Amino acid sequence: MRVTATTGAGRALARRAAGLALAAILGAAVAVSDARAQGFQTLAPHAILIDADTGAVLFEKGADEPFSPASMAKLMTVEVLFDEMRKGKLGPDTEFTISENAWRRGGAGGGGSSMFAQLNSKVKLPDLLRGIIVQSGNDAAIAAAEGVAGTEDNFSQIMNRHAKEIGLERSTFRNATGYSAPDQKVTARDLAKLAIHLIEAYPENYKLFAEREFTWNKIRQQNRNPLLTLDIGADGLKTGYLEESGYGLTGSAVQNGQRLVLVVSGLKTARDRAAESRKLIEWGFRAFEARQVFAAGEAVAEAETFGGEKGRVPLVTKKPVRLLLPRGNSDRLVARATYQGPLTAPVEEGREVGRLKVTRGEQVVLDMPLYTAESVPAGTMTQRALDAALEVGTGWFRQALSRITSKS
Repeated sequence: MRVTATTGAGRALARRAAGLALAAILGAAVAVSDARAQGFQTLAPHAILIDADTGAVLFEKGADEPFSPASMAKLMTVEVLFDEMRKGKLGPDTEFTISENAWRRGGAGGGGSSMFAQLNSKVKLPDLLRGIIVQSGNDAAIAAAEGVAGTEDNFSQIMNRHAKEIGLERSTFRNATGYSAPDQKVTARDLAKLAIHLIEAYPENYKLFAEREFTWNKIRQQNRNPLLTLDIGADGLKTGYLEESGYGLTGSAVQNGQRLVLVVSGLKTARDRAAESRKLIEWGFRAFEARQVFAAGEAVAEAETFGGEKGRVPLVTKKPVRLLLPRGNSDRLVARATYQGPLTAPVEEGREVGRLKVTRGEQVVLDMPLYTAESVPAGTMTQRALDAALEVGTGWFRQALSRITSKS
């Protein structure tokens, strides 16, 4: 593996130190191949398969092309509810009223999936969540939106704010149900990112996605996720269907401690959705092997500091760093530790200052944040003066070099 490191405004010393630290651990080369080179194909026009721990993309097809999410939009509805619970704004005894709007538009008469909640009845939050997650109830989703924000339009603004904070770059939400709306669009990549966020940020609440059935108003309904009935380690997340976007699924499964997240959309039948999802998951677990290259907390690189007691600080990851390597074929991987530096002291421990990225050609196969491993207090007046003089001197050198280069 060829390893380099870059900084934003850092000097050559910082770049050199980071590069040496990475090279010493990662070594020379590893085997890797493109998923398509292995002959894998799917009927889904939109698909992505990601290793949740590393963020490595194992397969993608039309992953950045927008489509209507259908009921997979409810994943963002649930994320807002989970966040409100974490902040203490909602609790197990919080009740939601099934308004006439929720009953008419989201109930059985609305023509879509329903919790079958009665008009003007009150539903406690745990049951409402199951109505959304297990039964995909549109009535439950509308009631949730109205209970949190007054109207579904107001709630959609919260959804979009959360989407931006999570990093969903090409998705826009207009309602809590996933009902068709002109500019309500998502991408497979964004849905996968949302799924991983739900899994990592709300581990206890995420368990609801694995429940196989739920009964409300004496009506028992099975979870619509077909992967849960298969012996492949599936534990979530959500299906969706609209005539305009076809059958879709955001799913996740765990085998031998490894979690894969998939998204498919645009399939013609529910049977195709189940078959293609299973095929993609099974291929992902079978075709790749994991190799750990850094332990959690192990120094990955070093960042230069300015005006501190120390001239450099180690950079670490909070999770183990694993690379998923397809079996067969060999391409070169490039690892880069990037940060904006030098870091001005004092520097606190645990501060996110950069990224560790591993690429194969133009494709990013790993992208993880880097944190400072220790604190660096401000240095003495003498140390700060020396750093300042060095910074000024290297600035003059860069300017002179630029002038020389421009004249040559």
